[in-house]
Amino acid sequence: MRILVISDTHKSLGKVYSVLKDIYDKIGAVIHCGDVVDDVYRLKSMYPKLKFYKVKGNCDYGSSEPEEETFVIGGKKFLITHGHNYSVHWGTDRLYYKAAESGADICIYGHTHIPHIENRSGIILMNPGSLAQPRGGSNYSYGIVNVENSIIEPVIVEYR
Repeated sequence: MRILVISDTHKSLGKVYSVLKDIYDKIGAVIHCGDVVDDVYRLKSMYPKLKFYKVKGNCDYGSSEPEEETFVIGGKKFLITHGHNYSVHWGTDRLYYKAAESGADICIYGHTHIPHIENRSGIILMNPGSLAQPRGGSNYSYGIVNVENSIIEPVIVEYR
């Protein structure tokens, strides 16, 4: 299964709609790692056949969505979170330990708006960056995770 991974959309979905227009028929799910999680409801109304996974971020005041979510796709355990509770601006150590503790194969987060992929001791940590407000000299970006034959292949895609 191919999964679109986004985060930190902040009510600016123009580029997300463009990406979905191009890859809609090639994906089976969307992961949104918060800020603004309500954007998922707008996306769901336009793409009701897609499965959406979501968590709230630090800008999702009053949201009843969880701050973390775990689920299995293709036999691989995913942990998604926004990342602010793990101080991801200062590094991914705390996030890695949480992923290891939860038995996750891949941990996807946002918050920094900076795309990042690393494989630490067999656990993949991925931040898709932002299609709304890139930071740190990065371009607009999103992620694609392909899970096939028990193999996880994460990719960051720059969007112009």
